[in-house]
Formats: sequence, structure tokens, C-alpha cells
Amino acid sequence: MKVLVTGSNGFIAGYLVAELLQNGYEVVGIDNFSKYGKVAKSYDSHPKYTLVEGDAKNVELMKKLVADCDQFVICAAMIGGISYFHTYAYDLIAENDRITAAAFDTAIWAHKHAKLKKATLLSSSMVFESTKEFPTPEGAELRSPPPLSTYGFQKLSCEFYARGAHEQYKLPYTIVRPFNCVGIGEGRARGEHEIISGNVKLAMSHVVPDIVQKIVKGQDPLHILGDGKQVRHYTYGGDLARGIRVCMEHPAALNQDFNISTPVPHTVLELAEAIWKKIHGNKKPFRYTSDKPFEYDVQMRTPDVSKAKRLLGFEATTPLDTILDEVVPWIEEQVKLGTI
Repeated sequence: MKVLVTGSNGFIAGYLVAELLQNGYEVVGIDNFSKYGKVAKSYDSHPKYTLVEGDAKNVELMKKLVADCDQFVICAAMIGGISYFHTYAYDLIAENDRITAAAFDTAIWAHKHAKLKKATLLSSSMVFESTKEFPTPEGAELRSPPPLSTYGFQKLSCEFYARGAHEQYKLPYTIVRPFNCVGIGEGRARGEHEIISGNVKLAMSHVVPDIVQKIVKGQDPLHILGDGKQVRHYTYGGDLARGIRVCMEHPAALNQDFNISTPVPHTVLELAEAIWKKIHGNKKPFRYTSDKPFEYDVQMRTPDVSKAKRLLGFEATTPLDTILDEVVPWIEEQVKLGTI
């Protein structure tokens, strides 16, 4: 089985490519290295992995790469943290629309003229940005007000590309919505908008690396965006990659959408205190102060994951404590190296 993965040098795709190679896939990746630059991966020299430096908007190149692929995973996108949504409000919707259109133009062609069996789209929990249904089931994105951020709105648009391609061209698809992926391998992004949080300058990416670096750099009290009561489901990158692979393979995933996430919620404050204890133990009491939150800092993001369990037999099982045991030491080392 051969698969094309766009944005293959990215954070989530890094876990996915490793998962696919471990399960016998031949993988072709394409990335223009625009976010992080060239980042070495553990599987770069794997005999079944080919990495192409190129633009995922180049349909002719994409057709060449997908021509003998059975599967196509659409991951490439401009993506960042909360401040990113403000800094690149237009670019996010415009560039991601171009990337998405090229991907589905390619997939439609490959399904008709080559051997492509299905396209799997990596969407986002941000399609539920304005929902009031909790836990949020698949389908709520169609009943809820539209997302307020251009990023969330464009990810919802991506899903309509998939549905439209199926309706008009019979392209088989699966939509995967990750929730708050946590793992190793994500560095400081090029062009990321730097924010001062207390006495620490951040490149806002995700909450875990930002909290870890603030604590490692000695911030006390810890500065938290908002009151810390925001609810998230922190999902391990390895679990997410396995969920994407199951969505690619399982017959019941055909032309369906799935929330892929741990079922366990945590507040940002609970996360911060857990990280504090990983680093300081009982040597320092946990103290924090609240900073003004960003406009698009969603207060409640909690998915219903029963559909994936019921139809696919998939569950994300790695607890937050285990995730932090892996991630915190890695981020501490990256802080020392200056990559975060």
C-alpha cells in the first residue's frame, strides 16, 4: 500500500509517517519546509520513505506523486497557535484555500485516472469554535454558528471540499478532526508572532511547550492566558496517528467524519499544575497569575468520541501524565538548545 502525505515534515504528520511506515506502508511525503525549515526525522533514511521538497499547490507535481498511490492524506496547511490566527488572519484563509483546492483537484484526478482509493482529510477541532453542544458530536459543525476565526472557518470549508468532491465526482473520503495534539518534534515556527508572557518571550505554538518553557526559564508566578478554566482534551501524537491510520483503513470510515481525541478533559490550570510538578516536584508551591486572553481562545473544547469507538473500535488511551513524562524532558532540552 502506497500513500502520499502532504505537509509531511509537520508536527502531526511526523507522527503519522512513522505510524504508516511501522505498519508496512510505502510513504511519499511532500513539504516546502515553510514553517520550521528542514527538520530531521527518525525515518528520513527509511527505505520505504521518499521526501519531496515541493509546493502542495503545484497540481502537476502532485499528480506525478500520487499517480501510483492507493491513499492520499491531506495534511498540508498554514497552522499555528492563537496569536497566529490574529497575525495571519487573511493568509490563513487564502493560502489554505489554495492548498485545499490543489489537493482535491489532485485527488479527483487520481481517483478517476489512476489507482487512488480514498482521500483522508486532516481537519481541525476549530470547526466547532462556536458550538454550544458539549460534548460535541460529529455533525454539530453543521448545526452551530460558523467559526469566528478565519482558520476555523477555512477548516470547515475544507470539509465541504471533501463532501463536494464526493457529491460531484464520487471521490471517497474520510474527515479526521484532531483535538489538541501533544507530543515531541515541534519547534519554533518561522514567522510565528512573538508574545511577551510575563518575563518570557514566546512564539505561541501550543499551550504545552509554552507553559514548559516559562517554568523552565524560572517564571514564578506562572503567567496563564485567561483564568485557566479553559477545557481541552490533550491527545498524544502517537494516538492521533494511529487514529488517522484506522480512519484510512477501516471500511466503516468511508465517507464519514470522526473526532479523534482522548475522552479525558483537563483545564489549562490542571495542565499547568501538572507540568509545574513534573519540573519542580514539591520544591516550589504552584503559583500563577492570569493574563488577558486572546479573542479566539475557545473556553470549552470537548469532543464526543463515541462514533470512532463504535464504528472503528478506536480509542485514544495515553493519559496526560504519561504524555508529559515524554514531552516535558524533550521541551526542556529544546529550550537549552534554543529551538523553542
